[in-house]
Amino acid sequence: MAASMLDDFLAYTLAGKRPAAHDARGMCANGVRWRWLDDGVLQMDPALQEEGTRSVLASAGVHGDETAPIELLSYLVRDIARGDAALKCRLLVILGNVDAMRDACRYRDDDLNRLFSGRHAQVPHSHEAPRAAALERAAAQFFATASAERGARWHIDMHTAIRASAFERFALLPHTGEPFSRAMFEWLGEARISAVLLHTTKGNTFSHFTAHACRAEACTLELGKVGPFGQNDLTRFAGADEALRHLLDGTSGAKGGAKRGGKGVASAALPRAFTVIDQITKQSDAFELRVAADVPNFTPFVKDTVLACDGDYRYVVRRDEERIVFPNATVKPGLRAGLMVVETTEDTLSRLV
Repeated sequence: MAASMLDDFLAYTLAGKRPAAHDARGMCANGVRWRWLDDGVLQMDPALQEEGTRSVLASAGVHGDETAPIELLSYLVRDIARGDAALKCRLLVILGNVDAMRDACRYRDDDLNRLFSGRHAQVPHSHEAPRAAALERAAAQFFATASAERGARWHIDMHTAIRASAFERFALLPHTGEPFSRAMFEWLGEARISAVLLHTTKGNTFSHFTAHACRAEACTLELGKVGPFGQNDLTRFAGADEALRHLLDGTSGAKGGAKRGGKGVASAALPRAFTVIDQITKQSDAFELRVAADVPNFTPFVKDTVLACDGDYRYVVRRDEERIVFPNATVKPGLRAGLMVVETTEDTLSRLV
């Protein structure tokens, strides 16, 4: 049972298997201890834990059709179990919306990545609401026993984008009111992330929840395009995969308790930074988004460009250049139809701590 679960955690999870109590924990290569906690939730702990040992939550599949990162995490579990990948920190692996993964869809009723920080309580009849609550509990319990040292708690939530992007791989960092972390920017550089979107208000994503409720260094990664299971070119995701493995084995170039000098990663270029300045909101069904349906994320627009109209509402570019991210005219009225960002790289990098 344990071998089949750890050799192919994805297949085990998709099959809906649940281990008997005596099969729900064990030991694998290098003295790594593992525990099956819930559908798609697996904890792995190194043989030795020192004071300040890093705790990393690695998640994928919060959107069920974003398959490549899910496959990467399944291979990671296999490699740790076989001893082909070292584990020097506490690790919680989460495959998010398992039912949507089984149905090969993004979600059933509601976007799971908008239901965290308690928002699931507002949609009690949603199919996704119990899963959001369960993942909050799993994360909170995992980090409850984690070191409180700065840089000891991490959450890497991996996604793939629906549309093309001017930056194929980018990250989103939640707003906490605290300065952004140099260790996180260095790790993102190691992961070959080209751009980082900095939120300026609190949100309801999984990474916002862990950043606020668990005080984790948290990020959402957008790593490329959506593809069906088994049809992904995983070499396109090698940067994030390698950086995550370095984070887990202690050889990452990121600061905060990790060893320096990990395979030259400290010299990786830091990503460009873009700060959210506004959002386009769909007011009604009369809403009109005046950009092409397939416009790439981070497409720039010049001052005075009208990007959206909805009755008396208009969104007009006010700065010399603004870029649009996540444009979507098909959302329900009252919801965000696009984020507007401006580049703040120089100022952001000068303020990292």
